[in-house]
Amino acid sequence: MERRTFIRNTAVTAASFFIMKDMLARPKGTVYGHNGMQYTMDKDWGVLNRDVNPVNDCHEMVQDSKGRILLTTNETKNNVLIYNKSGKLLESWGHDFPGAHGLTLADENGTESLFITDYAKHEVYKTTISGKTLLSISAPMEPGIYKTKEEFTPTEVAFDTTNGDFFVADGYGSQYILHYGSDGKLKNYFGGRGGGDEHFDNAHGIVIDRRKSTPTLLITDRTRNSFKRFSMDGKLLEVIKLPGACVCRPVIKGKHLYAAVLMSHDLKQVGTGFVTILDKNNKVVSNIGGTEPVYKDGVLKEMAQAEKIFIHPHDVCVDDDENLYVSQWASGKVYPYKFNRV
Repeated sequence: MERRTFIRNTAVTAASFFIMKDMLARPKGTVYGHNGMQYTMDKDWGVLNRDVNPVNDCHEMVQDSKGRILLTTNETKNNVLIYNKSGKLLESWGHDFPGAHGLTLADENGTESLFITDYAKHEVYKTTISGKTLLSISAPMEPGIYKTKEEFTPTEVAFDTTNGDFFVADGYGSQYILHYGSDGKLKNYFGGRGGGDEHFDNAHGIVIDRRKSTPTLLITDRTRNSFKRFSMDGKLLEVIKLPGACVCRPVIKGKHLYAAVLMSHDLKQVGTGFVTILDKNNKVVSNIGGTEPVYKDGVLKEMAQAEKIFIHPHDVCVDDDENLYVSQWASGKVYPYKFNRV
């Protein structure tokens, strides 16, 4: 075993022990969060028979039009698990995605499909809800921004319901945002690795924000503790600073923006994750498992884990009852937790 793998596994095991001890000390029904965005936790919601339906890293989750909760895991015995809202497994599929990561639901005139990013295979896949591959995307070589396929390590897709276009975030690779037409042909790209605000260091997630009249792209820059807003053609509009929060993908439901925070402060702080919630004005209003958000002279003070209920939360799914489901990376192969809105 490589030294870094041993260190990570040892750290995660230790973090898991202390978090489980901390959770067991709390009475059932403990309320987490702040300012009216509060929840109780059900850590047993998605637990399954590990011999039949194991998970490795649980990466992302979405809810489809039938109300089902879909999860991606990089466990090739079942890359996609489909639950009902009570945590009962309804279906599972997928054996070909060793790096299954991003999961995006696309609705095209009432027909739903999925976009799955695979960082191990350096590919993006569009599939049916039941797992049939419809389209695959690898490194776009034609603009000259990639020299090898391996430089392309996508983490997320945002789908545009108005025209079928989609945007790929190369968050573990060269940090470009790639704009494709519905036919899978590259139309534009922007970003890339670099030091200015128009560039990225860890473009981990992307979503189309339609909360205002003009749609924009909201993109994670995780190691820089921020979300960045761009026009649909790639012009930087705003940087939303989230000090202390290594945020994963932005998730929009109603007027609020939700995100898992993989770790507090920086990516060296193992086992320090929480979940953050922002209002329509991009102000943090609640942290689940994190410190209460404090603003001084309009500037957000650094946030951190306050309660050890997570190790490395990686995504948040918000259902139609405003309950949350949180999946975790490198967290002892735990199944997702459910948080019921109070």
